[in-house]
Amino acid sequence: MIADHLTGLEQFEAGLWKIADDLRANSNLASNEYFLPIMGLLFLRQATNRYYEALAAIEADKAAGKRPDRPLVEADFQRRRALMLPEAARFDTLLRMPKGGRVGEALTEAMKAIEDSFLPLKGQLPKDYERFDGGLLERMLRLFDSEALRTASGDVFGRIYEYFLAEFSKQGAHDNGEFFTPPSIVQTIVNVIEPDHGIVFDPACGSGGMFVQSSHFIEDAGQDTMRRVTFYGHEKNETTAKLAQINLAVHGLQGTIQAGNEAITYYKDPHELVGKCDFVMANPPFNVDEVDAGLAEKDRKRLPFGLPSVNKAKKVSNANYLWLSYFYSYLNENGRAGVVMSSQASSAGRDEAIVRQKLIETGAVDVMIDIRGNFFYTRTVPCQLWFYDRAKERDPARAEHVLMLDARNIYRKVTRAIYDFSPEQQKNIAAIVWLYRGQSDRFLELVESYLARAVAEGEAAAGPLAAFENELGKLIDLAEPFATETRDPDPLADIWDELKSAQATVSADIEAFNAEVAARAAAWPGAARDNPGLNAAREGLHSIAERCRDLTKQIDLAAKLAGRIVDVAVKELEARESVLWANAEVNRARRALEGARADAVEALRAPRYFVKQADWLQERFPDAELRDVEGLVKRVSRAEITAHDWSLTPGRYVGVAPEEVDEDFDFEETLRSIHIDLKGLNEEAEALAAQIARNFEELGV
Repeated sequence: MIADHLTGLEQFEAGLWKIADDLRANSNLASNEYFLPIMGLLFLRQATNRYYEALAAIEADKAAGKRPDRPLVEADFQRRRALMLPEAARFDTLLRMPKGGRVGEALTEAMKAIEDSFLPLKGQLPKDYERFDGGLLERMLRLFDSEALRTASGDVFGRIYEYFLAEFSKQGAHDNGEFFTPPSIVQTIVNVIEPDHGIVFDPACGSGGMFVQSSHFIEDAGQDTMRRVTFYGHEKNETTAKLAQINLAVHGLQGTIQAGNEAITYYKDPHELVGKCDFVMANPPFNVDEVDAGLAEKDRKRLPFGLPSVNKAKKVSNANYLWLSYFYSYLNENGRAGVVMSSQASSAGRDEAIVRQKLIETGAVDVMIDIRGNFFYTRTVPCQLWFYDRAKERDPARAEHVLMLDARNIYRKVTRAIYDFSPEQQKNIAAIVWLYRGQSDRFLELVESYLARAVAEGEAAAGPLAAFENELGKLIDLAEPFATETRDPDPLADIWDELKSAQATVSADIEAFNAEVAARAAAWPGAARDNPGLNAAREGLHSIAERCRDLTKQIDLAAKLAGRIVDVAVKELEARESVLWANAEVNRARRALEGARADAVEALRAPRYFVKQADWLQERFPDAELRDVEGLVKRVSRAEITAHDWSLTPGRYVGVAPEEVDEDFDFEETLRSIHIDLKGLNEEAEALAAQIARNFEELGV
C-alpha cells in the first residue's frame, strides 16, 4: 500500500527540478522570485482537480435526486471543500490555449479571477507570469498535467514546497530546524487529539498541513469543517504564509494566519489566544538557540513554568521548552495539544528538566510517542510526539499517568530514504490510545472493519484470479503445439510437465480459495461483534490468509515456468522459425499474463494484509483492554517518571521489543523460485559469454 501523497512524485520531482533549471538559466530571476510562480501553477493544478471532483459529486447528487436542478453557486463547491473556479482559471482551459499563445497573460488573468471570486486569497497569488518566456510556461503546464498530479491526494502542495526548500537550499529555514511535517505524522497527531471543534491553532504553521489534515478528520466524520472549527496560525516567513493561505484555499478552507515580524512566536502573541484554544498542533523548529531571553520573558502568561536555560549572553540556549510551555499556555481547560519535538527534549537536563517536572506535575502530559528516523523528507533525525490534555488535570486517576508508546518499530519503507506510517498503522497507534482512554468499543470497531475488509477483499479477488487462470491457459495453448513436438533431446519436456502440473495446482487452489471465501463471507454477517466473537472470526480467517500466501507462490511459479517455456523455445530452439510458433501472439500473451499475475498477487495480498492488521491488535491486546506490551507501550505512573529523573522518553519505560519470527517464510518454495531465476540467469550468462567470444574472433583477437 503506497502512500498516496508520495505516489509518482519522485519521478515528477525530477522533471520539476528540470523546469527550475530552465527558469534559472533563461531568466535573470533569483530562486525566491520564481518559487512562488511555480507553486501558483501547482495551486491551479490542485484547485482544478478538486473542482472537477466536486462537480462530479454534485452531478451525482443531482442524478440521485438529492439536489434540485438549478445553476451552481459557490456554496455548492464550498460544501465539498473546493473552489468554484472560473472557466478561464481551470488548468485544462489553459492547456487548450493555442501553441505560442499569450500564456503568461492568461495565467496572470486566471490568478486575478480566482482572487476576485475568493476574497481570502486577495493579494496572495502570484500575478507576474508575463515576465516568463511563453514556451517555458507551456512546458511547465504540460509538466503539471502529469498523471501523478492529476490524481494526487494528500498534502502534495506541502510536499512539493518542501522539495523546493531543499533544492533551492533555503538555509534560513533548514538551518533553524524547520522542515515540512510529513502527512503520516500530522495524521497521527490528528488521530490522537481529534480536533473536531472550536479554535485550532498552529503557532508554526508553515504551509498549513496541520489545518488540512484536521479538515480531513472532520470531513471523514461527516461534519463541515468551517462550521466546526476556526483556524489560526503564525508563520514568520511571509512567502510561506502565502503558501499556507493558498493551501487552505485549494481545500476550500479559510484561516487567519499572521505573518512576518508580528508572527515570531518567541516574542509575539498576535491572536491573543492564551487559554482560549481547544486544540494546538505544531511542528516547531527544533533546538533553536539565541532567542532573546529578555524579550521572551516579558510575556509571562505564556511561560507558566518560567524560562529554561539562559546563557551569559542573556539568550535562551535551547528554545524547545519555550515551545512546550507555549503550547500548554494556549490551551483552555479542556484543550488538547499534539506537538512534534526533538528527541533530545524528553530527557534534557538542568533548567529544561525543571520546566519538564513542573509540566508533568500539572497532570496535562497525556501521551508520548517515539518516532524513528527517516520520516522527514529532507532530514534523517528521529523525533517524538508530545500530547497534552488539560482536562486530565482534573481527573486524579488519569493525572497520575502518562502513556508511553515506542513506535520506532512501526513503519513502512516508501523509498530507500523515506519511511512513513501506512493508514492502518496510523489507526493502530490511535487504537492503543483509545484503549488508554477506556474506549474499547472503538478498538473493536477497528478490528471489525479489518475483518470485514479482509472478507470483502477475498471476494473481490475472484475476478483477478479468474483473469490470471484465463491468461495462463491462453499462453499454454499457444505454446503447446511447439512445446509438445517430438525432439531428442528435448529441453522443454521437464519444464512443460512442471508447467502443466502448476496450472492444474493453480486451478484447484483457486477453486478451493473461492469456496472458502464464500463460506466465510456467508458466516460473517452472523458473527458476534464482541471481543470473543471477533477473536473467533479472526482466527477463522487465518486459513484464508494462508491460502492467499500459498496461492501467491503457486501463481508466481506458474508464471515463471510459462516464461521459461517461451525463453527456451525462442533462444535455444529458434521457435520463431517454426510454423507451430505464433511469435507475436505468444509475446502478447506473455505480457498479458504478467499483468494478470501482478493483479492476482495484489488481490491476494489484500485479504491477508487486513487479517494481519487485526492480528497485530488482538494479539497484543487480547481482552480489548490496555496492557503493557514489551517494546511497544506502557502506562507509566508519575512515581516511575520521578524515579527516572522526570524523563519522558518512551524507550526508557517500555523495554525492548522481542525479535519477531516470520512464520510465513517458506524456505523450500523460496529456494525453488530462486532456482528458476538462477537457471535462467545462467543460461543468459552463457549466451552472452558465447557472443563475446564470437565478437573477439571477428576482431581477430
